[in-house]
Amino acid sequence: MAAFNFYLVACLILAVSLSSNIHSTWAGRHLLQSSQPAQPTLPTIPPLPKATLPPLPAMPNLPTATLPPLPSMPLPTLPTNPSLPKPTLPPLPTSMPTIPNMALPPLPTSSLPTMPSIPTIPTTMPSFPFLSPPPSN
Repeated sequence: MAAFNFYLVACLILAVSLSSNIHSTWAGRHLLQSSQPAQPTLPTIPPLPKATLPPLPAMPNLPTATLPPLPSMPLPTLPTNPSLPKPTLPPLPTSMPTIPNMALPPLPTSSLPTMPSIPTIPTTMPSFPFLSPPPSN
């Protein structure tokens, strides 16, 4: 019931606002169609006289100073580096040296523990239906 009352009030407010809007547009149209009064003429403003500036004084001639030439300093001569003898490398051997063979002694079998055989560890993964790819057709 409250929703119906709210709906009824909302429709009433909408109808009143639309009707007042229609009346205002009719009044506006009537004002636009009626003859408008003549606009009053504005007074004309006389133009201002142009400002005249006094002429600028002539630029004075500044005396030019003659600069003495810069003294040229002789560049010092750089000392030459003494020539150093090129280092010589010893000659490479003609044959590659051989690495001596080292024989390791065999490990005693009694010192190593034996690996137990564990047959309970599976070697294949079980297949789950939801993890396996779909069959190819």
